[in-house]
Amino acid sequence: MTFGQFIAILQARWKLALAVFGGTVFIVMVVSFLLPKQYTATASIVVDAKPDPYTAMGYPSMVTPAFMATQVDIIQSDRVALRVVRSLRLAENPQVREQWKQATKGEGNIEVWLAESFQKNLDVRPSRESNVVNVSYKGSDPKFAAGLANAFVQAYLDTVLELKVDPAKQYSSFFETRSKEARATLEAAQVKLSAFQQEKGIFNADERLDIENARLNELSSQLVGLQALSSESGSRNTQATGSSGDKMQEVLNNPIVGALKADLSRAEVKLQEVNSRLGDSHPQVVELKANIAELRIKINEETRRVTTGVGVTNNINRQRETQLRAELDAQRKKVLGMKQVRDEGMVLLRDVESAQRAYDSILQRLTQSSLDSQSTQSNVNALTMATPPMDPSNPKMLLNAIVAVFGGTLLGVMVAFIREISDRRVRSVEDISSALGIPVIGILPKTGSKKSGLLAVADAQRRVIGHSPAVGQ
Repeated sequence: MTFGQFIAILQARWKLALAVFGGTVFIVMVVSFLLPKQYTATASIVVDAKPDPYTAMGYPSMVTPAFMATQVDIIQSDRVALRVVRSLRLAENPQVREQWKQATKGEGNIEVWLAESFQKNLDVRPSRESNVVNVSYKGSDPKFAAGLANAFVQAYLDTVLELKVDPAKQYSSFFETRSKEARATLEAAQVKLSAFQQEKGIFNADERLDIENARLNELSSQLVGLQALSSESGSRNTQATGSSGDKMQEVLNNPIVGALKADLSRAEVKLQEVNSRLGDSHPQVVELKANIAELRIKINEETRRVTTGVGVTNNINRQRETQLRAELDAQRKKVLGMKQVRDEGMVLLRDVESAQRAYDSILQRLTQSSLDSQSTQSNVNALTMATPPMDPSNPKMLLNAIVAVFGGTLLGVMVAFIREISDRRVRSVEDISSALGIPVIGILPKTGSKKSGLLAVADAQRRVIGHSPAVGQ
């Protein structure tokens, strides 16, 4: 279809299209006037981006898209709707109860029925770039719509506070029980540690252990020195009991032995002189020999006396070594026993410290949950309250008029074309050419036309010559 054919159809069917257009606009406007007026009241709430310090420790960033969506779901929940019904006491209204009986024949719960009815007219929309949530309610009475919007806001605020306080109360009760158990555990551990300290006589275990360790080190050093001294005295005792006892330093340094050896040397020299002059049988020679023998006996006796003292010294050193070794072993056992006692005490002390930390942690959580359970504020607050609207939100006359004009125009054109298709007529030369597939020879002018028949035929022939290949040849 060409644009010319389209215009020709509209020119031919303009009365029908205009009638449909007018009827459509009239019906839409009449229906808009007859529809009951609906008023929309809007209240708004704001979600605080800075929650209380206790909540901020676990949730530093609360205002997220998911959080805002959760708030919308809470406002639209059955719990909030039921709270609105109960706060307004609508279930006690006789007229409302009569409407409920007519609608449900007395079946079900009137509060649930009212809550579902309110939810149908409730609209909750969060702002895209802020923390504000708009709560709108649509009703036939502007005061009732504003009251319902404010009631939903207040019910939501109360519900949010309950959702915060109720778990905190449960946590507070739980932590209170656990704190009593933790305190009992701490007291039992402290009693056990005190009893152990009293039994073992421990006042300052670390200081006493340091003293005993110092004594142990001192005994060890004394034992090492005494072992060296005993080894030396043992070597001298072996030398003294052997054949070289007279060559010991103690014997050589003894003044008596030295004097006797000097007398012996002089006697031997004198014996040689007398023996060379008087002979072996001379009484003087015999006397000198007897003196020399006596001096030798005295030297041997004095040597034995000195070497015997070395043996006594060796025996004393060995006894002291044995005694010191016993003391060292006893001190070592004492230190080990004290370390064992200290380790046992440290185990009990760690039990006390662990019980103390657990008790402090539970007590801190108890304090936090107890404070939170007594909270009367949440991170959500009412921003604006709804007021009765002056103008109805529905029906929207201007919008309905625009839609009626557009729809009426479209419907009128469609009806005109449907009518044209059901009753097809020739509106132009193009209709004949396209329908029969042959060129048009001539056009009869309308009655009263100034154009002569001859000119019309000439024009038709020119069009035929222009469109027919045979004639052109």
